[in-house]
Amino acid sequence: MTLQAEQVIEKFRRTGALLEGHFLLSSGLHSSVYLQCALVLQYPRTAKEFGQEIAAHFQDAEIQTVASPAIGGIVIGHEVARALNARFIWTERENGKMILRRGFSISPGEKILVVEDVMTPGGSTRETITVLQSLGADVRGAASIIDRSSGSADVGVPRIALATLDVPAVEPAICEACLRGEQAVKPGSRKKQ
Repeated sequence: MTLQAEQVIEKFRRTGALLEGHFLLSSGLHSSVYLQCALVLQYPRTAKEFGQEIAAHFQDAEIQTVASPAIGGIVIGHEVARALNARFIWTERENGKMILRRGFSISPGEKILVVEDVMTPGGSTRETITVLQSLGADVRGAASIIDRSSGSADVGVPRIALATLDVPAVEPAICEACLRGEQAVKPGSRKKQ
């Protein structure tokens, strides 16, 4: 079964993973909508379904390895790797810089797909791609469950998303909720560097 974008969003709603309010995103931008992917991905059947759906877009790309930025991309990246029968690795921040650790290595020309849970400006995905390319990887594409950028995020490689949302993410200086004095909540995993 091919998932439609509306079905993906509905799974977020049903699990309480689609939050509304005043949020500080890991990019530093503010938004009235937050996607808490851990709540939807805590269900292995749903994680598997999303992973298979993303993998279907890359069946002919000869992907050898799937890589994700930690921590948000780890569950969905692993599921995509499983569906592609590929190796799975992740990048993580050390002293504010994205790096490859834990003994992971890349072979020159290794064909890699970068997978994230949610993409807004695409910063973590771009940083992961940069690290992998600096080690000689052939990054074939990028994917996410949700694209919050309405298709505008440029990560330097072709990318897909299972669903796209058009939810504004703005600088705090022009955030209407901030101007009303409302405190932004940071439910995400990454501290602003």
